[in-house]
Amino acid sequence: MPIDTIRWESGSVRLIDQTLLPKRFRYIDCRDIRSLHSAIRHLKVRGAPALGIAGALGIVLGMKRSRARNFREFIRELRRVKRYLASSRPTAVNLFWALDRMERVACRHAASALPRLQLILLREALLILEEDRRMCRKMARFGARLVRSGDTILTHCNAGGLATADYGTALGVLFESHKQGKKITVYVDETRPLLQGARLTAWELMQQKIRSVLICDNMAASLMAKGKIDKVFVGADRIAANGDCANKIGTYSVAVLAKEHGIPFYVVAPSSTFDFGIRNGSEIPIEQRDADEVRKICGIEIAPRKIPVYNPAFDVTPHALVTAIITEAGVFRKPYTRTLKAVKYANTRDR
Repeated sequence: MPIDTIRWESGSVRLIDQTLLPKRFRYIDCRDIRSLHSAIRHLKVRGAPALGIAGALGIVLGMKRSRARNFREFIRELRRVKRYLASSRPTAVNLFWALDRMERVACRHAASALPRLQLILLREALLILEEDRRMCRKMARFGARLVRSGDTILTHCNAGGLATADYGTALGVLFESHKQGKKITVYVDETRPLLQGARLTAWELMQQKIRSVLICDNMAASLMAKGKIDKVFVGADRIAANGDCANKIGTYSVAVLAKEHGIPFYVVAPSSTFDFGIRNGSEIPIEQRDADEVRKICGIEIAPRKIPVYNPAFDVTPHALVTAIITEAGVFRKPYTRTLKAVKYANTRDR
């Protein structure tokens, strides 16, 4: 670790096809924005920070063949590319944050010639990628202070290197704790319906030789009741101004269980995951996905073909259930509307 989840290479966006893991490890090259849009939509690349990087590189990809004669034509074309990429997935705010940032950079250099504008956009996208690497390491160090040797930790979905440009968010904390010599055990719930825990998180933890145990999602309560979980660490896809956190469906259930059993519940996310434009979690758009993700597992039907399906990709954990939020700026506790001001500054300052 880390592996390159996503990078710019020879004029293409190269990324790991995460739909093939853990059976196959393969990079794919997205040479145009349609192929990148499809990769995002079909979860070949996923995880809020990685989606932000994909969005930034997608702007570069979409503008590299621009024939705009002036800045007005250039920015009009860029905004079309931006709208198209933004339509790929609605919940992870990092995607929209990165797309907006790329537009702002272009506008700041409106007097530049077209070739220079294209170079400026590439440099900004690569800066976003590099910043994510640094943020991952900082979050990992802050979070590792909350972990003791001997802890047994539960995590949900995948918030590791596969979801970022480096260490990961929630898993980054565990990687750093392991690196520091702390002996930890990680319970990985499978994360239905697409099994990101079983397929991706388990794979990452095994690569690092961290003691891990795979469980079905409905086993968490039993483990907690038996006193076998000390802490919970999860990532997030969007965090509202009051600290409400949207994350993979099932996170809310884990948070309720942790509260009932007196177990600390930590959310780990970079400043780009915060959306201070929304007051609370009720305003977070929740993506609804295809019914066959529930009716099938790995292409095999497990339910009647015509049974109606409810398949939200995310749920919202109220801030009252969150013990602390860990960012690259530190560890923040309630009341979040006051303590998160430092994150708001990092999120909104002009870069």
